[in-house]
Amino acid sequence: MLYDLSLTIDYSYDAASDRTRNILRLLPSNVAGVQQVRQRLLTILPRPDERRDGWDFFGNEMSMVAWHHPIDAISMQLTAQIERFEPASLFDLSPPLEELRAEILALKSLAPDAPHHFLAASPRVALSPKITDYGWDCLTDAGEGVTALKAVEAIGRALNRDMRFDPKATDVDTPPEVAFENRHGVCQDFAHIMIAALRGIGIPAGYVSGFLRTFPPPGQPRLEGADAMHAWVRAWVGKQVGWIEFDPTNDQFAGTDYITIGHGRDYGDVAPVKGAVRSAGGHRTQQAVDVIPLEDAPA
Repeated sequence: MLYDLSLTIDYSYDAASDRTRNILRLLPSNVAGVQQVRQRLLTILPRPDERRDGWDFFGNEMSMVAWHHPIDAISMQLTAQIERFEPASLFDLSPPLEELRAEILALKSLAPDAPHHFLAASPRVALSPKITDYGWDCLTDAGEGVTALKAVEAIGRALNRDMRFDPKATDVDTPPEVAFENRHGVCQDFAHIMIAALRGIGIPAGYVSGFLRTFPPPGQPRLEGADAMHAWVRAWVGKQVGWIEFDPTNDQFAGTDYITIGHGRDYGDVAPVKGAVRSAGGHRTQQAVDVIPLEDAPA
């Protein structure tokens, strides 16, 4: 599936800031077997006094920007054309869960995609006894010898059943334990809770940031800017299958409706905008996303 993608993020400040420095993770990249970026452009206004593009440890592209003069607003605009490939049929060749640890230990690699980086607690995802117990409880109906892939699917589907999506219930800094206790949150919370549950039962898991194509109600036109940035989970289920991606918010494996921006241990590794601003008063931000299949794009 070929998409035209556009993203706009605007910030405005009550008082002009004379020291602003950000790390942006907004540029989509090629992902072997998953997606190919045909073109992309990130425009930042006002133009930064410094801009340096590079990659982080996990291979996500970063734009490091800074302004040395007072500014009271920033606008970041991304346009891209991306092809998302049809995923191959997902045959379950993963080992039984009790054998996964041996496969992890047999891997002698600390490359960015090695599962070892995604087993322990990370800055935004602690190993919670309550969430771990929930993970094990999700497998009780699966019987003995449940495979790693089936365990991922069982936990993701259970979270979709037991959690309520509520955009007002949490914010970007809400710990997963709080969202889990209240059983509501947004896609970031669903992803963080699932990551904690998977790690708790011994499955390496990480966070994926990107975009999800949405569909308007039947008979109604799609609204410009109505799509949104999204988060889902990747999990390593053995050397035969490797990494798979599951979206607990929508109860499905990630497919052609998903576009990846980056991945890491948790949201902190892939936050779209991270940095420091010296200012006074409040600030406002707004975001608009369009993910348009090429056949639906205006002529």
